[in-house]
Amino acid sequence: MSIALYILTMAVVTYLIRMIPFTVFRRKIKSVFIRSFLYYVPYSVLSAMTFPAIFYSTGEFYSALLGTVTALILAFFKKPLIVVALSSAAVALVVTLII
Repeated sequence: MSIALYILTMAVVTYLIRMIPFTVFRRKIKSVFIRSFLYYVPYSVLSAMTFPAIFYSTGEFYSALLGTVTALILAFFKKPLIVVALSSAAVALVVTLII
């Protein structure tokens, strides 16, 4: 019974999160500030969820740090996502094995 209640609560909350903006904002938002704020919200939320997980994923701070630095450098030079992901994982693995 409690699992069904949890699922129902999750469904209601998910529905409300998606429905409320449609009911509150009926007209197009004309404020440049609010539009730019809403544009960057998904990126900031994703970053806030991802970065702590990155530094605790390997169990070693330095391997996670070097893997992240590798990913940032490769992304800066516009390398493909698969190259960035595999290279940063490889660097983190090698550093973990060395330490």
